[in-house]
Amino acid sequence: MNSKIPVKIGISGSYGGLNLGDEAILQSIIGQIRSSLVAEITVFTRSCEDTLRRHDIDHAVSSRKLSVPEITPEIEKLDVLILGGGGILYDADAHIYLREAVIACDKNIPVMIYAVGAGPLKEPLVQEHVRAALNNVDTLTVRDRRSQQILEESGVQRQILVTADPALLLKPEPIDYQRLRREGFSCRKHIVGMSVREVGAAAPDLQEEHYHGLLANAADYMIERFDADILFIPMEPRTFDLQHSHAVIARMLRPQHASVLQGTYTSGQLLSILKRCKLVVGMRLHFLIFSAIQGIPFVALPYSPKVVGFLDDMQMEMPPINYVNEGRLMAYIDKSWDQRDELRTRIQTMLPVLQKRAMQNNAILMDMIRRKVTTI
Repeated sequence: MNSKIPVKIGISGSYGGLNLGDEAILQSIIGQIRSSLVAEITVFTRSCEDTLRRHDIDHAVSSRKLSVPEITPEIEKLDVLILGGGGILYDADAHIYLREAVIACDKNIPVMIYAVGAGPLKEPLVQEHVRAALNNVDTLTVRDRRSQQILEESGVQRQILVTADPALLLKPEPIDYQRLRREGFSCRKHIVGMSVREVGAAAPDLQEEHYHGLLANAADYMIERFDADILFIPMEPRTFDLQHSHAVIARMLRPQHASVLQGTYTSGQLLSILKRCKLVVGMRLHFLIFSAIQGIPFVALPYSPKVVGFLDDMQMEMPPINYVNEGRLMAYIDKSWDQRDELRTRIQTMLPVLQKRAMQNNAILMDMIRRKVTTI
């Protein structure tokens, strides 16, 4: 491989939608590529403006606005295409996320499926499409063993390597704490961070009425029990997370002790914000991953296999959110608060193992480029 000629790498996934977890994944993928070789990076995104502003890339393509004939020339320019990561292989949208990978395979462009998550994946026609697409790619890695199992049950008959989520390698970025004080941070009380998400295609079994009431009661309990203020931290700050955070607060008995993070922050800045929390209680996977990176004890509310998969890797247990009542959740919160030191120790033990697995993704990509990209 000629190190002076840039490798033309395309990255496709759930980007440009202002989900800070997905942006953390992309930031990590790009950073590792930049540290490994000279590359010309193109990202297929929902928002070219946001992606170009946020990330160290050369080009952005508005993938959702282009038809197959329109986007094919953009893919033909590439030496290799990456699809991932994130939980993108689920019934409602798997065919959308796989489109660029299918085109690249048809054009004999090497494709790596990069630390994706799978599930729910129950529809036979979707399983057939996923099976056909993934059996044709060059390399396939998933971020947890549950995703591997789901793909195997869907009939994928090729090697599936279990690595870990690239976002586990994210680093904190500086934050103006004067700005945070204006957001409601106080040195006088404990801060408990909370995360919600919307009911939708990626969480079809989530019951909005149930979880709103559950979190409202949990927030009131922590305010009284721990003398805490509650900070709701939107991972999708411009979409449903804000609405659902306010909906939970509206059901609280002590809403004056709760606030919603309003500002625009990077994924790395969110890491720094979470460092100020004594405990976090959350639904979104990357909210929990960010908490683990900062060594913050957390209580997860699993709504999908990807959250359960992360808990498995961290050797933590928590039943699915729809099976948790108020008393049971408060018991888990109480136990986690009292055992904060033990939880920090567990996180410090398990996190390096996952981060080492996350680094394997880039090593696998570099090996694929050396083997497949022969024109460089």
